[in-house]
This record gives sequence, C-alpha cells and structure tokens, in this order.
Amino acid sequence: MENVVVLIVGAGPAGLATAACLGQFSIPYVIVERESCNASLWRNRAYDRLKLHLAKEFCKSYSGMNALVVGSGNSGMEIAYDLAAHGANTSVVIRSPIHVMTKELIRLGMTLARRLPLNLVDKLLVMAANLIFGDLSRYGIRRPKMGPMIVKSKTGRSAVIDVGTVGLIKKGIIKVQGSISKIMGDIVEFQCSKKISFDVIVFATGYKSTANIWLKNGESMLNGNGLPIEEYPNHWKGENGLYCAGLGRRGLAGIAADAKNIANDIKSVIGAMSD
Repeated sequence: MENVVVLIVGAGPAGLATAACLGQFSIPYVIVERESCNASLWRNRAYDRLKLHLAKEFCKSYSGMNALVVGSGNSGMEIAYDLAAHGANTSVVIRSPIHVMTKELIRLGMTLARRLPLNLVDKLLVMAANLIFGDLSRYGIRRPKMGPMIVKSKTGRSAVIDVGTVGLIKKGIIKVQGSISKIMGDIVEFQCSKKISFDVIVFATGYKSTANIWLKNGESMLNGNGLPIEEYPNHWKGENGLYCAGLGRRGLAGIAADAKNIANDIKSVIGAMSD
C-alpha cells in the first residue's frame, strides 16, 4: 500500500466522502481543489435557506425589484421564496412538470422503498401530497406522469421539497410563468407572447459535469456530457484505475454508495498487487 496514492479531483461532497472511505482502509490519497476551501459551492455561494441539498448575497444583493427565477428545482423554488421574503416582486419559471413534496413525505418514501415496489410507494406519496397541497395545476404546477421515486431513479431529478414557496404561489405573492421565448435586455418574452420587465433574473437551471473537458482518455467511462456511459449502479468504475463519484445523479445517498464502492475496489486492487 505504501507505493499507491489515490488522486481525488475535487473537494466537494463526493471527493470528501471518497477520501473518508479510503481513510478507513488507510489508503493514502491526495485531494486537489481549485478553490481555497472544501465544498466551495456550499460555503461561498449559498443562500439564506440553504440546509443540505441546496446564493445568499442575491436575496438582500433586491427589495422592491421585479425578480425572475428561471428553474423550478429545489434551488429555484427556495431562491424564489427567499426573494419574496426579502420584498422582491418575484416570479418563477416552471417549464416542466414537478413533484412537490414535504420533507416528511420524502423520508417516508425512502423508508417504504426498502420494502415495497416503487410504483406502490409513489401512489401513496402522490395521494398524500394531493391531500396536503391540493390541485396545484390551477397555479401552473403540473405533476409528472411518473411518480417521484421512479422519476428520481430513472432521471436523477429530485422532487421539490416545499419550504413555503407553494403557499406564496397560492396567495399570488410569487407568480408562476411559463417557458421563455427570448430575453431582450430587461424584457422577457414568454411563449404565450406576454412581455414583462425584470430588474433581476436568476438562472437556477442546474449544472453539468465538465469532467469530459479536462479529463483525457476518459471516453470509455464518460459521455459527451461528462456523465457516466454505464447506467447506475455500475457507473462508478472506468478503466485503468479511473473512477467517478457523485455523477450517478442519486444525491447524497448515491455519493455515499459510490465512495464505498470505489474504496472497496481500490482496496481489492491493492490486495491483488500485494499477493
């Protein structure tokens, strides 16, 4: 083991988790991170309501202004809430169907999924969510045909955990807008031909992996979008000692699983080298 050192690129949650698992086996590692701290996205670009999964300077940096949030994932919905709470006249673009859940429902779903089929768990979750939130389609929020657990397993997209945004939408404090046709300076034209002037536009449209840009000879593991070619749960291992953690789009639980698999595999490789 003394001659083997693992190089971990990135000190985010996936890198730190992998380092922790390697440390349990006393496998030496080096973490390289271009920022000045670990988990820089969470430490340096976080907004007020950030807890675990989900840019506070943006929510003060707008009282009385017309603000548009583009994107309706957890980040987009929480940023919209914070902007409205800080006195901004807030709109949010919800282009695609989304599941809106509570934290308790997600916890229940993850617990039930250990013993019950996902389609049954999804039926229970959707029924409960309908009782809690009512019919949200009248407010411009549509549910996907697939249930929240199946959507997560197939696409990696999480349900929206409501922090109060839905209540503000129902009260008309946060307005829901449809898809954008084009942006001309501070004028946003929507596909319904409506034009609105905004002082602030926040894009909460997610992110994509850039690993395929700087990683050379990784074509056997990553596709053109920098995501694993192999589907979950076999996505984490490549060739020639190359691994990826956190690119399976399974959240923190998926990161934990990847880190354990990688550490165990490296341990077995080192063991074989020693024999």
